[in-house]
Amino acid sequence: MPVKASGRTIWRNREKSPLIYFSAKSTMSYFKNIQSQVRFSAEKMQKSNLFETGNFFCDIYCLEPGQIQKPHTHEGADKVYFVLEGQAKIQVGEEEKVVKQNEICLAESGLVHGVKNTSNERLTLLVFMAPNPNV
Repeated sequence: MPVKASGRTIWRNREKSPLIYFSAKSTMSYFKNIQSQVRFSAEKMQKSNLFETGNFFCDIYCLEPGQIQKPHTHEGADKVYFVLEGQAKIQVGEEEKVVKQNEICLAESGLVHGVKNTSNERLTLLVFMAPNPNV
């Protein structure tokens, strides 16, 4: 059951939990400390949502060595990966490249894309997607 709050409630597709969009008069924080949202798990890649509106989302993806985000596509939405720490092997379409700290990558709508942590270090990505496919 969705939680009632100011704004409208929408179910998130990827986590099957309610997502609440707040009005400008809400108490939603417009400022976040990225490092406080970083979480790793030995089982699988971890996603931590920083911001989400009806227009876009911004997440942190955390991958231990050897973990992957399986190749997939999004029709009608573009995704941007920015490497905060570590290095990623990112596939976009037929191209695959190692993307290092402070480098950025665009996966346009309809292109197959995925991430691998092939290094021995942890990988932290800042990920943006627009328009938001979860609404």
